[in-house]
Amino acid sequence: MERPGEKLKRLRNRLKLTYRDVEKASQQIAARRGNDEFAIALSRLADIENQQTVPTIYRIYTLSVIYRIDYLEVLHWYGVPVELIAGDALGIGLKETHPVLFTADAAVTVPQALENQIDLNQTTFLSHILRRWGKLGLSFLGSSDLRQHRYGFIGLEDWSMYPVLHPGALVLIDHNQRKIATGGWTSEVDRPIYFVEHRDGYFCGWCALSGGRLIVEPHPASHIPPAIFEARDTDIIGRVTGVAMLLDSRKRRHVRGAATPATSPDP
Repeated sequence: MERPGEKLKRLRNRLKLTYRDVEKASQQIAARRGNDEFAIALSRLADIENQQTVPTIYRIYTLSVIYRIDYLEVLHWYGVPVELIAGDALGIGLKETHPVLFTADAAVTVPQALENQIDLNQTTFLSHILRRWGKLGLSFLGSSDLRQHRYGFIGLEDWSMYPVLHPGALVLIDHNQRKIATGGWTSEVDRPIYFVEHRDGYFCGWCALSGGRLIVEPHPASHIPPAIFEARDTDIIGRVTGVAMLLDSRKRRHVRGAATPATSPDP
């Protein structure tokens, strides 16, 4: 199997570049970036090609520029599975709800048994498919423009918008629709649902503004009180425009286990 250094050497030879050519080009990149870390000396390039020395992230960039190759592809040569970043992140048991970044062509397999590794009970802002959906492309909700849309995960114990949104649902968020609508709907099905960030976490529900406060309203069937925040302390991630969820009639809400959104104390 061809090693990474040998692949880089083959590319250099194909372009008929000498060590000196690469060194000179790297110095130009370093000067343009204002960082000597991008420069590659003759001896270092020889070590990368022949001694299998692993280049720094800066030198990988430089070689990618000079050889006209994809930076991420070079990382793959060195055994870095960039497309699995989001999936591996789920295996790290962080307590707090958090966003997860993704790439437009990501197709990741998420570990199926994460109950003891990460808390999926909280509504989460993320950008790839979580454990209930296995290996899927991010185009699963249609040909959505990922520059316009983001994704959120409704916590497994978040019944605040049930039955409109089930716990464990994956929602599509249009972050270009961040202004709270004040009318225009005739039923709860038509009323816009928003994904909201607050220092206490993420919330999903109907929203209204009143006297400088943001009211996140749950579905009446949830028997959960509205969450009320100072509007300046919140960030509207966007409007929920799509949803993928499993309809599991065997799992019903237990009132004692229902997640209750935190409300800001009265001033």
